[in-house]
Amino acid sequence: MGTSQSPRSAQVIDLDAMRQRQQAQKHLVRLAPELDGLEMVYRLAASPDTYYGMPILAWGLREDGNVVGLVPWMETLTACHDVNSQDNGYFVGYRDPETEEIFDTPPDHKYYELTAAADYFEYEASGEVTLIQQLPDTLGTHALCMNHPNAPWQMKPVYGWRLYSDGSIDALLADEEKATMTPILLGDKCLYSARSCHKSIYFFQRHIANRILEEDPATLEALAMMVVPSE
Repeated sequence: MGTSQSPRSAQVIDLDAMRQRQQAQKHLVRLAPELDGLEMVYRLAASPDTYYGMPILAWGLREDGNVVGLVPWMETLTACHDVNSQDNGYFVGYRDPETEEIFDTPPDHKYYELTAAADYFEYEASGEVTLIQQLPDTLGTHALCMNHPNAPWQMKPVYGWRLYSDGSIDALLADEEKATMTPILLGDKCLYSARSCHKSIYFFQRHIANRILEEDPATLEALAMMVVPSE
């Protein structure tokens, strides 16, 4: 006896297209700098009872309307909620150093600021990737740049960040030999896109970058374990 067939036709679900739509909803469409000293709080698997604070660089509005804190983390400017690694840290929440309050969601005033700015500066989508916004780096972030595993690395200060229409973010570095004025500011011709010139990039807070530049042994050992792939 045969199995009865449903009168409804089978619905084919394109999983790849669904993933692309979900990813598109996470694209950043607007940035706002963090100027009040709010921090990301995270912890490490090795010491789960210890909490660490890291200054937030900016807040980002995603295509789906959600707002996320952003920090220079490992190889990119990362949403705080995406910090979820056994080796490098787990996101706990946001912190106001003045009140010492820890909260789970971004502050309301940043949501209103970002949505108002996104409405005012609404851009027309096109087939080409275009520059949407530039922000100066206010944290003293540094980029460790490597072009080949055996080539010397460079530690360069990050002067700013660019948001593009496809949601991608890139750091701005300087070719000091082309600098004609100091301090170097956004719009100077000596600035260039980090990804356009360097194969591998890792971002560090100012105090860690200075330890690397001072060749602190413990910091260099930790750096080697992080950036050198295991065989």
